[in-house]
Amino acid sequence: MSQATDTDVREDGQIESVSGPVVTATDLGARMNDVVYVGDEGLMGEVIEIEGNLYTIQVYEETSAVAPGEPVENTGEPLSVDLGPGMLDTIYDGVQRPLDVLEEKMNSAFLDRGVDAPGIDLEKTWEFEPTVEEGDEVEAGDVIGVVDETVTIEHKVMVPPDYEGGEVVAIEAGNFTVEEPVAELSSGEEVQMRQEWPVREARPAGDKQTPTTPLVSGQRILDGLFPLAKGGTAAIPGPFGSGKTVTQQSLAKFSDADIVVYIGCGERGNEMTEVIDDFPELPDPQTGNALMARTCLIANTSNMPVAARESCVYTGITIAEFYRDMGYDVALMADSTSRWAEAMREISSRLEEMPGEEGYPAYLAARLSQFYERAGYFETVNGREGSISVIGAVSPPGGDFSEPVTQNTLRIVKTFWALDADLAERRHFPAINWDESYSLYKDQLDPWYRDNVAEDFPEIRQWAVDILDEEGELQEIVQLVGKDALPEDQRLILEVAKYLREAWLQQNAFIEVDQYCPPEKTYRILQAIKHFNDEAAEALDAGVPVEEIQNVDAAPKLNRIASTEDDEVPEFVDDLEESLSNQLRELY
Repeated sequence: MSQATDTDVREDGQIESVSGPVVTATDLGARMNDVVYVGDEGLMGEVIEIEGNLYTIQVYEETSAVAPGEPVENTGEPLSVDLGPGMLDTIYDGVQRPLDVLEEKMNSAFLDRGVDAPGIDLEKTWEFEPTVEEGDEVEAGDVIGVVDETVTIEHKVMVPPDYEGGEVVAIEAGNFTVEEPVAELSSGEEVQMRQEWPVREARPAGDKQTPTTPLVSGQRILDGLFPLAKGGTAAIPGPFGSGKTVTQQSLAKFSDADIVVYIGCGERGNEMTEVIDDFPELPDPQTGNALMARTCLIANTSNMPVAARESCVYTGITIAEFYRDMGYDVALMADSTSRWAEAMREISSRLEEMPGEEGYPAYLAARLSQFYERAGYFETVNGREGSISVIGAVSPPGGDFSEPVTQNTLRIVKTFWALDADLAERRHFPAINWDESYSLYKDQLDPWYRDNVAEDFPEIRQWAVDILDEEGELQEIVQLVGKDALPEDQRLILEVAKYLREAWLQQNAFIEVDQYCPPEKTYRILQAIKHFNDEAAEALDAGVPVEEIQNVDAAPKLNRIASTEDDEVPEFVDDLEESLSNQLRELY
């Protein structure tokens, strides 16, 4: 049930016991996952277990001072969200209550218990423009009109998935609220701009397609070495302070998704405050408009009730599915799934369920799978194509990747960006460890890179991977005998790998031109480093000492390509490659 739904609420039961966010009640007459209102203050909760006449409820608000004997009201409806124009440029809590509306209601920055508000504005009017005419046949999922939701996004009004469909008998342009019918079908059904959908049920879609287009992030290590496909899944595990949140925020800011859904699940309030402060001020690199015009934020911080943390990821993925059905590419950031798993662990322990590894519930892997499975590149029920890319941060205690949340996530996702505390301490950002990370989308994305970036992009990328692997092996020897004991060809590998790390993989978010790096620039930097490698190898074969190769004046300029304006990069790289060739060939 959404906040906008009017239902016949019945005072069916009463509280028997209270244990933190878990409440038991009797004589409720509810079904699994029904929304109920608990206690005299009407705190929202959800039925999660039924045993005879005893109903177990997880409450989405603080339950202090709630006592046995108080009433429990059953709505008879599952937890649902309101879907319609007005969700973008909005900040919700974990059960889709708009925080700005709640603040106005209470005239306070602190939320009172039992306060509700609909997920979208029911009184605001939107200018509706039909895209079908009277007499046209439509079915579930078809677009019948559009409204301008923001300056960036055109909201497509669709026939709800559970409608029978039929011939359009009445439709006209005009200004309507989300609850007023904008079209009438021969089946007697009336189509509104507002839909309602249960969060724990995936919206229907057609066949899931193999994704063949990358989600371009503007981060060289991601686009160059470990690409994520549109409709793919990725995990960012890492210890405290290694850059999980910053990486996700960079993806939200610069990725070429049409819509961004950012879920702050159990993270610190100051991190969400930074997002809320920054996003309205930042321009969208794709359109130049405000970044918030394509963004929906769900803020469920660590000081909010733990049960609402469990529902916030379902709220976010349902909103993402709605925009996917319109044919948009959606990027969903969940920061972090570890806090979500901890919420499940707390609820499970209060239910006295048999614990699994490290106290997590035995169904942890199943819940993670259900969440990530809702990602994908789909042909929707109306024949359009849309995608949801899910990027989940994982916060393993002490950076231990063997803990259950990380390991179960690794079994599901196909892209793994492993953050490294040692790299972060050395101020190498993004602090993604290239030895531990991987992407299983490389092969299916290679044709896109060949067609849109360069024919030899996959080969030159593999060359970079091989050099970095060799450097890792050589560094172990260097630790024992020192660099000077290595043969000259191996010392050259270390020099080339240094430029790969510092000029290509490292990126400076404080330099505006280096915050976002298009794939073409990513390729040209790598191409220049490989050119240096090839020319240096020829000089080495001709008998030039590696010290002289290292000291050529042009080589350090490789580090300047990243800070060069994008439109000046081709000329800069061409001149640099010519200088490298001339200076190195002069040595022999």
